[in-house]
Amino acid sequence: MEESDDKRGFKVQDRRRFSAEGEAKEGGDAPSESSEPLEIKSKPAAAAQQAGAAQPAASNQSSEPPPELTFAAFLFSLSEQALAALGEVPDPVSGKVMRDLTMAQQMIDIIIMLRDKTRGNLDANEQAMLKEILSGLQMKYVELARPPGR
Repeated sequence: MEESDDKRGFKVQDRRRFSAEGEAKEGGDAPSESSEPLEIKSKPAAAAQQAGAAQPAASNQSSEPPPELTFAAFLFSLSEQALAALGEVPDPVSGKVMRDLTMAQQMIDIIIMLRDKTRGNLDANEQAMLKEILSGLQMKYVELARPPGR
């Protein structure tokens, strides 16, 4: 590599329509341009350190380590989403109880797909949990999807 390559810069165009303060920039949709070349120095450790410092403090509020991600935890998460779509539990984001049978059916189908794809690879406890969750969700779905009066 030649030394002249290290001193090359490139042109930066800021295409954001709003300033850091949230105010609209002059010129509406016209991007602002910086005519000064930007020097990029490759320092992976420093970049990683900066990236770590740039993370919001909200993600580090708890000193507890995150819960272990297991198949059972993943399956439980999917079942909670299905239950929320069935109107059995409040939506975790909005806190409202809503019923969306199409979403519930999709979540049940995803769990069925996982059952089929993991067949023979799960331990006895995981298989039992999968079977129990799936049968409960399917029964509740059938109960809610059945036309009234039947």
